[in-house]
Amino acid sequence: MGTHCVLALIALIVIGGATRVMEAGLACPDWPLCYGTFLPLNHMNLRVFLEWFHRLDAFLVGLLILSEFILSIVWRKDLPNWLPKTYSLLVFLVIVQGSIGALTVINLLNSYSVTAHLLTAFLLLITTITINQNLENNGVNKSLTWWKILLFFPLILTLVQSFIGVRLSSTWSAHLCLSFNKQCLILDTHKLFAIPISISILFILAISIYKQDLFQNNWRYLCSLFLLLISQVVLGVLSLRTNLSEPLFVIGHQLNASLLIATLTSLIFRNPYLNKKINQPFNSVIVGLNS
Repeated sequence: MGTHCVLALIALIVIGGATRVMEAGLACPDWPLCYGTFLPLNHMNLRVFLEWFHRLDAFLVGLLILSEFILSIVWRKDLPNWLPKTYSLLVFLVIVQGSIGALTVINLLNSYSVTAHLLTAFLLLITTITINQNLENNGVNKSLTWWKILLFFPLILTLVQSFIGVRLSSTWSAHLCLSFNKQCLILDTHKLFAIPISISILFILAISIYKQDLFQNNWRYLCSLFLLLISQVVLGVLSLRTNLSEPLFVIGHQLNASLLIATLTSLIFRNPYLNKKINQPFNSVIVGLNS
């Protein structure tokens, strides 16, 4: 159930991004209903559908997390002591997220409300992945502390970068900068932050290859991290080249950010030596990379 929750949260973040990009945040003028009804068929168009479906998906994710919390209470004798407490934190974050969502509509897409809404979604995603990884690590030696610290740097930087990105879109700073060369500070900061994120991720990849065992036991995550970094840079450049007029590039950029955060969080909280069996093909790859 935990994996389904992670996927549902990533989908929710992407749908929220699509809603923002398509300027559909106020397509439903009231909250929590849409035009005073659960299913506004008489007002349905693309924008109304996006906002309505975003709310529906958020409601279903909330129900999923609530059911997991209830099950953790019912089966608490057979589960780790920390699990019900952590699920209670998730339920609290869901309540906060719903409240911010309501404020976002009431305050007519206030930039701070939109930003807080996304960051709370990322906290939900990070907490859910942490639960999954800790359950897998149950009874296994904990991860290397220095490895966790290294991974925390790009995670924090990516969260800050996402914060700047939402401010960029919700204040129309990108359009003002690209079209009129005004209010370019946020856009310049967003582009600048890509440098330390890239360096920190490439440094992690280099360390893992040098240590060999780290790469062999985590190669799926590390290769995904590298591919996500490359595609994130490409999508960012394409978004700017098209003056943010291509929704697929902008939505893909946010999807990539969510996957980067999910991958980094998984690497932080999983045991790097959890996999005991090492695939032989990758032994030769590591030898070649270090020769």
